[in-house]
Amino acid sequence: MPDINFAASSPDVAESRPAASDGGNLRWDIIELLFFAYRDFVGDPDQELEAFGFGRAHHRVMHFVYRYPGLKVADLLDVLRITKQSLGRVLKQLLDEGYIVQKTGDNDRRQRLLYATPKGEALVQKLAGLQTTRITRALAELAPQDAEIVKRFLRAMIDRDDPDKVLETIFSSVNHDAKE
Repeated sequence: MPDINFAASSPDVAESRPAASDGGNLRWDIIELLFFAYRDFVGDPDQELEAFGFGRAHHRVMHFVYRYPGLKVADLLDVLRITKQSLGRVLKQLLDEGYIVQKTGDNDRRQRLLYATPKGEALVQKLAGLQTTRITRALAELAPQDAEIVKRFLRAMIDRDDPDKVLETIFSSVNHDAKE
């Protein structure tokens, strides 16, 4: 990746940048690497989703509905940390186009449980395949044991002060996997 020197290209950029209050101990190196890694990680699926008229919100909804069949709408709101209105628009489109089905709960008829249809499953598999290719390519540059360090780092980046039910499930399966 080429070195980018924004200050050299525009003297106003360096002057407009606020001074670091902590004496310059900010982790710009990791902040920018995470920014670009995220951009490219979601960029591959973004291109695919564009053909369907979908965006990142659709991708995130499809991902969690596929991975956690029977996910309650309320739990999906917690996972995505979006408003009911934002979810409603995306969910309606996915339901109307046959990527997700909604069923009422067996014990509580007020519950709305979400499931991916075969059409939805195929889309999620395709998107996950694109992301897996990128992950596999990146991990190929590391020693095999380094994948565990990457996973530990990413888990440590997640705010666990108020974990939602899906996140608790993810962490419990991680702890279960570690014991085996």
